Amino acid sequence: MEDITVLNNKLYPIRMLVLAGLLLAFGAACTDLSEPVDSQVTAENFFQTDEQFVSAMGDAYSGLRSRGGGGAPAQVNEVTSDEVIVPTRGQDWSEGGSWYRRNNHQWTPDNGSFRGFWRDHFNGVNNANRLIFQFEGAVANGATSAEAAAPFISELLAMRAHYYYWLLDAFGNVPIVTDFTSTEAPSQPSSDFQQGRQAVFDFVESELKNNLGNLSADARGTYARMNQWVAHMTLAKLYMNAEVYTGTARWADALTHLDAIINSGNYTLAGKYHDNFVTSNDGSPENIFVVPYDKVFLTGFNLHQMTLHYGSQNTYNFNFQPWNGWSATQKLYESVIDPAQNPGPQGEVWGVNPTADDAGLERVVGTMDDRLGNFIVGPQYTAAGERVIDTGIYSDFDLNGPPLTFTPAINDLQAVACRQCGARIGKYEFEHGIGSSLSNDFVIFRYADVLLLKAEALWRQNPASAEALALVNQVRARAGVHDFMELDAAKLLAERGRELFWEQFRRQDQIRFAGTNGGETQFNDPWQFKDVSPAYRNVCPIPTQQLQANPNLVQNPGY
Repeated sequence: MEDITVLNNKLYPIRMLVLAGLLLAFGAACTDLSEPVDSQVTAENFFQTDEQFVSAMGDAYSGLRSRGGGGAPAQVNEVTSDEVIVPTRGQDWSEGGSWYRRNNHQWTPDNGSFRGFWRDHFNGVNNANRLIFQFEGAVANGATSAEAAAPFISELLAMRAHYYYWLLDAFGNVPIVTDFTSTEAPSQPSSDFQQGRQAVFDFVESELKNNLGNLSADARGTYARMNQWVAHMTLAKLYMNAEVYTGTARWADALTHLDAIINSGNYTLAGKYHDNFVTSNDGSPENIFVVPYDKVFLTGFNLHQMTLHYGSQNTYNFNFQPWNGWSATQKLYESVIDPAQNPGPQGEVWGVNPTADDAGLERVVGTMDDRLGNFIVGPQYTAAGERVIDTGIYSDFDLNGPPLTFTPAINDLQAVACRQCGARIGKYEFEHGIGSSLSNDFVIFRYADVLLLKAEALWRQNPASAEALALVNQVRARAGVHDFMELDAAKLLAERGRELFWEQFRRQDQIRFAGTNGGETQFNDPWQFKDVSPAYRNVCPIPTQQLQANPNLVQNPGY
């Protein structure tokens, strides 16, 4: 492995320390473990400088690596919602019907999505616990001072709480593990689900509040790391969903932390919506917390692999063939182009007409929303400007086939789904000529969400709030669409869908808006290929593998 100092000089300065740390976490394969080691990194000789602390902390962020592409967080928070659909096209993406069951809420505890989500986030918890143990040990044996270690220990405690926020949202009553040296199988806080979920909520809240003041306030200097503003946003998210988690609304508390981010002056809306998602998006003034993917040094962001058609390889000159999988739902696409739902400047866009001869796709007059760039629809062309041909339909070796045209309409979710159906997910820029990994930073928190959450919190307390309306319209103005004249639950939830598509909050948002009777689809409502689902599906099942490995765990109600 290269010396970290040398490696840092090759990376963007703003992200070099955290990426170097992540390289330590993920880059073990580049070292031949059979070769002799000339020096040992120990507590006595390593934790001497801030840079050494930071480079050791990469493991604490490793649980975030599955955020990009088709990892478990997207499977749990997007595919179970009304935003994303994974049709089975012939034999592709069949996998025993597991994708169908995710979409229509018929999953079981054996589903790999839940196992992956649990594993990734508890790995993050465990790594944070180990590093806390190591840092505290370095203080105890005199290798470093308590003052030097304190901000890094607080960063780890807050990062551990961030993982628990996601576990609380997905599973509710999960074990709270803080002792790295314990060998006992952990138990949930309570055998009663709601009491246990309340305890996890209280833990996340106290850990973040107790450590917030010790975190760095330097938003750019701690880019892609847990800092004060990431902690404020995690607390805001926690309080926005407090009524779901605990039965008690905490809108005013959410506003406190959202205002802290706004009043800091660290963040503004980017000039253009898609500036937040281009390949070199680490300079976005809007992105608060990200996973700093890199196509060479930190791989795994494979959205282009998951969503694009096999023939799209020729559009972007990829050195691999995509898998023709994940698509946006027709409903979501139409919510952006339909002037009745999203009024704005009008122009020709790709619309859906079930009576048309060309698989339901035609040019229609729709809303010219900048967020239409989230979707790839219509005829597809090679990098040389020729039509892409959907080859291999009749046999694997047949180079003939129809021209490739992505249609927003999807005819079926199971085996007879057509190969070209579904608007593809184009939210992130796809760099031409790359392999299986993107270099875009994957956005976890950004400023537009802060504004929309503040608007919602104000509206929840006063539906006639002029400030709430102005905040939503500030976000809409950046997208190039007309102002709303008033707010209601349906507008708020739909606007979050348009603005935050593929940012892995849709499941959470749909659950939070349950019972508002606003007309926008909520999590247990029916949608295409899905019937009404019971409320217990709002919480994921504890994976079967975990129940088998740990007899102290109790399955969530309904499963």
